[in-house]
Amino acid sequence: MFRRTRLHGLAAWLPALAVALTLFAGLALAQQAVPALTARVTDLTGTLDAGERKALEQQLLELETARGAQIAVLIVPTTGPEDIAAYGIRVADAWKIGRENVDDGVILIVAKNDRRVRIEVGRGLEGAIPDAAAARIIREYITPRFRAGDFAGGINDAVGVLRDLVNGESLPPPLAEEPAAGAETSTILLMSAFAGFFLAGLLQWVHFGLRGVLTGLAGGWVASALDGSLFLVIAGAVIAGLLGMFVRTTGGGRYASGGGSGTFGGWSGGSGGGSSGGGFSGGGGGFSGGGASGSW
Repeated sequence: MFRRTRLHGLAAWLPALAVALTLFAGLALAQQAVPALTARVTDLTGTLDAGERKALEQQLLELETARGAQIAVLIVPTTGPEDIAAYGIRVADAWKIGRENVDDGVILIVAKNDRRVRIEVGRGLEGAIPDAAAARIIREYITPRFRAGDFAGGINDAVGVLRDLVNGESLPPPLAEEPAAGAETSTILLMSAFAGFFLAGLLQWVHFGLRGVLTGLAGGWVASALDGSLFLVIAGAVIAGLLGMFVRTTGGGRYASGGGSGTFGGWSGGSGGGSSGGGFSGGGGGFSGGGASGSW
């Protein structure tokens, strides 16, 4: 009898439990997606025009170049049904603004339709930008401008204050970018190859064997002058010597007279791929909920 009563009691709770689970699943599905991080300023509302966005991007780039810290701006229509603080944590976890183990990142989030704003502060900057300072920036710099409809001005003023606070903090210097491994070596070997072709053309009248040796030595000398590495001297000499032999066996006179057009056709049309503008990414920084939220 007791068991039957107990089962009836559990059965009475099942509909309520099902409703609760449905509501929970609905809220989870309704969460706003965190946009992919591709730039320092992400505006999903079209609030900023191209010039305003570019000027803001430049400020943030200069700060990162000088100090290493990263500030990102995100403007979304809404964070509903989440509060902006909860949404901000998800953005921080996904974007990882700031340097790894330095955690010097800041994210300014504006939910335009909600009339809510959030400054998310990385762990490494919580001393420079405590919660009270973040709240004051919202209250004194962002709110008055936003109420007047000047979103670009409010964001720009807030970024300026945040930048000053970051500049006043003792942070590790940014790492200087180093050329990719092997890039210098490749350049030197390429120049040696060009030297081999050029000298092979000049030495058409010299005997085949002597010309190959001289060309190889000349190519090696070019590599040595540029780097001083014994390996590059040998590599440059081998490449240049082989190229000299190739020119001889394939009719060097045509090359010397300029008839060999198209030999470097695949190289001459380079489009400057080094400046690919491959977008912006976070550096692995961590957040622990520091910052402040506000309304206008």
